[in-house]
Amino acid sequence: MKISSLLLVFAVVGFGASLKAEGPVEVALWGDTQLAAAEIGKYEGRSGQRPDRWLTGVEHPVVSIYQPQAGNGTGAAVVVFPGGGYAGQAIDKEGHFVAQWLAARGVVAAVVPYRCGRTEFRHPVPLSDAKRAVRLVRSRAAEWGVDPAQIGVMGFSAGGHLAATTATTAGWKLDGVEDSLGEVSDAANFAVLVYPVISLRPEVSHGGSAKNLLGDTPPAELVERLSADEQVSVSTPPTLLIHSADDPAVPYANATRFFDACRRMKVPVEMHLYETGRHGYGMWPTEGSVASWPKVLEQWLAAKGYASSL
Repeated sequence: MKISSLLLVFAVVGFGASLKAEGPVEVALWGDTQLAAAEIGKYEGRSGQRPDRWLTGVEHPVVSIYQPQAGNGTGAAVVVFPGGGYAGQAIDKEGHFVAQWLAARGVVAAVVPYRCGRTEFRHPVPLSDAKRAVRLVRSRAAEWGVDPAQIGVMGFSAGGHLAATTATTAGWKLDGVEDSLGEVSDAANFAVLVYPVISLRPEVSHGGSAKNLLGDTPPAELVERLSADEQVSVSTPPTLLIHSADDPAVPYANATRFFDACRRMKVPVEMHLYETGRHGYGMWPTEGSVASWPKVLEQWLAAKGYASSL
């Protein structure tokens, strides 16, 4: 099933607006356009008025580019990584719906169905897809009305780990990865991390994400290298963190570790820790104070000049 075949109207519950989905521009991440269009992956779950599909089996990622209406762009772009424990992706509530929400506020948004969930797609494959996606958007900035100095990353859960790792590893070379866009910068200019996996240390990490990414017995050096809080530096971009204290899947200590590391390095950082909300709500929270988090995101992006407010 092609993503572009689902042209749906999404209701933004509680956010005071409705969005009409526009068909995204689809770009094969690694250039294998014909094959990718036919074999993007397997979808399961609802595909109705409020779709909640689970995507697995991606071998040839196709990036979906959502653009603001003509004349409404702010010049910013966000590369979006849905979560799913590095086993698959919640492609709608943490991907396409997020991108539509961003486009309505003037931001170009790229949804990345990165490869994961199989032994051959362990590290460094997801990170290579993520870095390639940032480079892709930057390489086509003029075409898509993007300022190449205003490209951010955003991720949920394991996608939050991918976004955080991308934001803290700019310029890293990945062994065995051939990238024709390798001369283009992979640096993120800002980051939004929503209930993110940050550390791969067993005492705090999400075990499934760590295992799917690194296997059962990863070397200690790799665990450290891919624990994003331990890679924060003065070059880490401004970051917004969203988490819930009652998250049963990814302990909120992941967010606080990243927050504390940013503070130590004097990196601009803001964190919102909600009393309730649990895990996996994406853009669809329905209970408690966490329901206001998209407004927090809107205000944070608008204050930095990356988005307009509705």
